Parts: sequence; C-alpha cells; structure tokens
Amino acid sequence: MDFSFTEHHALLRQSVRDFAQSEVRPHARQWDKEERFPHEIIPKLAEMGLLGIRIPEEYGGSGMDTVSYAICVEETAKIDGSLALTLASHNGLGTGHILTFGNEEQKRRYLPKAARGEWLAAWALTEPGSGSDSAALRTTARRDGNDWVINGTKMFITQGSVGGFCVVLARTNADAPKQKGITAFIVDRDTKGFSASKHLEKLGCRSSDTVELTFEEVRVPDTQRVGEVDCGFSDTMQILDRGRVSIAAMALGLGYGALDMAVHYAKDRKQFGNPIADFQAIKWMLADSKTELDAASLLTYRAAWLADQKRPYSKEASMAKLFASEAATRACNRSLQIHGGYGYTREFDVERHLRDAKICEIGEGTSEVQRMVIAKHLLM
Repeated sequence: MDFSFTEHHALLRQSVRDFAQSEVRPHARQWDKEERFPHEIIPKLAEMGLLGIRIPEEYGGSGMDTVSYAICVEETAKIDGSLALTLASHNGLGTGHILTFGNEEQKRRYLPKAARGEWLAAWALTEPGSGSDSAALRTTARRDGNDWVINGTKMFITQGSVGGFCVVLARTNADAPKQKGITAFIVDRDTKGFSASKHLEKLGCRSSDTVELTFEEVRVPDTQRVGEVDCGFSDTMQILDRGRVSIAAMALGLGYGALDMAVHYAKDRKQFGNPIADFQAIKWMLADSKTELDAASLLTYRAAWLADQKRPYSKEASMAKLFASEAATRACNRSLQIHGGYGYTREFDVERHLRDAKICEIGEGTSEVQRMVIAKHLLM
C-alpha cells in the first residue's frame, strides 16, 4: 500500500495552489458578492491547462489522470468553491461525456476549443420535475429525417448561459422503460430555440453560472448525437461516477480551506487573556475536522485511483462524495463557530465556504442517493 502522491502530483498540487493564491484569492469574495461569472479568469485557467485536465494532448488538452483532476479541483476549492465547481463540471461532465462516448469528429470539433477556453462545456440532465429520479426526464428529441428536434426544459445547469456548447439528455423512445430510450446530443450555444431562460440566485457558489435552459424546437443533425440511440442513460451513470469524485474533491478543498482559516484565527484571537487555541473546546473542534477531512481524502483519492486503474469504482465514488460532502459541511460549520461573530460576517471568507459546501451534499446526486447507490452494491 502506498499512501503518497507521485512527484508529478505533488508538483501539480503546488502549482495549482500558487495559482489560486495569486489569481483567485484577491477576487473570490468580490465575485461572490456580485454573483458574477468571472470571464476574465478563463484565459488564465486555459493557460494553466486547467480547462483540459483530462483531455488528451492530441486534442489540445493536458492529458492528466483522475487523481490530477481531483487535486486541481481540491486546491481551487480551498480558495473559491464557485471556480472549483466550474472546473469540475467543465472537465468532468460536458467535455467528459464527449471524451468518453463521442466519435472522433466530435472530439476534434469540441475538445480543442474546450481546452483553450474558447468554449466552456455545459451538461444538461436535471429537469424541474426530475432531480434524484433523473431517468424521469421529460425533454424529448424526435427524429425528423437526418435531424433531431429537441423540446423541453433543464434546471440547475452549470455553465448553462456561458457555455459554448451543451450535452443534453433527451427521451427518444417514449415506449421504452424510463431508464431506456434516452439519448445524448451536443447543442451549440447559438442554435435557434436554445436559450438560458432563467438565471438562478443561489445560497452559495454564487459566481458559478447556474441557469434554467429551454429547448423550443431545437433542431440538430444526427452528427450531433453522442453515443448510440436510446443508450444515453447508461452512459450518463458512468459520467456521474467520475463527477462524484470531483465533487468529493471540491468538498475536501472547502473543508480544508475553512479548517486552515480556523487554525490561524484560533492562534491569533485572544479571550480571557489567552489565544482561544488554548481552550479544549476549540482544540476538539479542530481535531474532529482534521480527522474527518483526512478520512474523506483517503476515500476520495482511492476512488480516483481506481478510476485511473480502469477498475470498478461506482460504490467508492459514492462513498467518497457522501462522506466528504458531509464532513466538509461539518468542518466549515465548526470553523465558523470558532470565528464567532466575525465568522458570521462577510469580512471573513469562512461564511462563504460554509455556503459553498452545502451544494456538495446535493449536486451530482444527493447524500440520500449516494446511500442508495452504496446499499445497492452491498446487496447485489
């Protein structure tokens, strides 16, 4: 057993950490306050290779593995959960679906532009009436000659209004069981009938673009279909597995970032003539957070390693996301408590971390769904 990172992974971690400190930290609080997507950071992310983390070099990407992907998301989340969510969704969902199931023509058309930051990727599965029960989606795609015509609404779509393209899941066979008869399509941003109909105001991750999408007689050629007809849902489950690793990594970063703030504050803040770090109640909160986050880290990087070894990791990804997301929320909550009244103000970043962490218990499948997945594997 080897619990150490390779030299490459260690250097990558330091590189992303330095980038986040210099390019993201000075602006993250303001981006959150304005609830504005930071377009200006996108070219810098592309220059760092962070928009093509898993895209092979032949398509202009960095060609990194899943462990590297998790490291990049974790280190970014230590500073800004919104930007970490952008990285996770762009690299894991939108581009990930094309990378895994797209044909060669689709890969050469979309992946180089995605890696260069010319086109951000969106991925549309969730709908107003289908969240955890994602197979109950009602968006349809009907065949019309060599084209498909898409109609419906998608909800909570990351990069929905700023993305250059969107991978959309739609029902193509109404007579098939609900987990069958679903197909994926790539829809370009400027396609007629495709629009971001509503921008969503959120508790956290406020500078991440999250919208409702509307498809009104959106016509795309069959060449925009990703994968086999009626097989999109099984493909989607594979995409979600890797996505859950990235959300676990995002939770880790938010938790560790909040813990680091708490440690520094506890050393500096004095009450009753002593630093509050001297008080047992504070020490125990710090100890609990460190223990839980380190355990979450082991679960997260085990799942990432299994993915890189091309071994089954669905259960492990769900375990990582479940534990890391809930551990991060607890760690952020403890850190805010240690900050006291100051932590409740926006002068300190710990409140932002707590708000951002909550989405990790919801996105890519709620904690309740993760427990269902884990139990299903146990009872097989």
